[in-house]
Amino acid sequence: MSPMRGSASTTEEWRHLRLSHADGVTTVTLDRPDKLNALTFGAYADLRDLLPELARDGRTRALVLGGEGRGFCSGGDVDEIIGATLEMGAGELLDFTRMTGQVVRALRECPFPVVAAIHGVAAGAGSVLALASDFRVVERSARFAFLFTRVGLSGADMGAAYLLPRVVGLGHATRLLMLGEPVGSEEAQRIGLVSELTEDGRAGEAAAALAKRLAEGPALAYAQTKALLTAELDMPLGAAIEMDAATQALLMTSADYAEFHAAFTGKRPPKWEGR
Repeated sequence: MSPMRGSASTTEEWRHLRLSHADGVTTVTLDRPDKLNALTFGAYADLRDLLPELARDGRTRALVLGGEGRGFCSGGDVDEIIGATLEMGAGELLDFTRMTGQVVRALRECPFPVVAAIHGVAAGAGSVLALASDFRVVERSARFAFLFTRVGLSGADMGAAYLLPRVVGLGHATRLLMLGEPVGSEEAQRIGLVSELTEDGRAGEAAAALAKRLAEGPALAYAQTKALLTAELDMPLGAAIEMDAATQALLMTSADYAEFHAAFTGKRPPKWEGR
């Protein structure tokens, strides 16, 4: 995502999300607690558009993604999305399914780490939003459910069949995507889906603390690490090593690299500038 700006103005109000920003951390909250934060067409579109805009704005060094109320996200709204898609033609349906995938691409391609704060349920599309995040901070009572086959659709939705095997392995991914059964936090941690397990009521606090740590760190190094983690998933070793070498050579010219040396020799903490 390029930080270069064109003529488009910054969005002043996001109607389907709640945003706050402080000290380099942007917090995005899914805010339909009465519907377990079920996603609507507008919510998908806002997420798709928000992440590139934050990348261009340049203030965000880490992002927390959470949900209001009793759960993180219960997936697509049954009435507003599933009911509506039954009336759509093939072209409209493809526009919609491509849009949901664009949200996942935006999460993977934005140049800052994304921390998902998971409480209650992360189901369907909500489980994929969590999966596409860089870190998943999960409460003990939380659960994941990749429900797509349970509504008669492919479990390979929104990039889940690409991402999940790379996080938990093919065997676990096959079980989760085929059967759509809920997975509790302890099993999710055992198979590698959880980055940090917290007590109930603490996911938001723990996710904010992790995001603050990331925001205070070397943002350029984090951005390149994230980009290479995604880019190298399908590369042969030789190509990955060459990309690593080129990236390290580039970062060795950065202000942050010089700052580390100055801080080390001066026996002080580094002051990361992200450039």
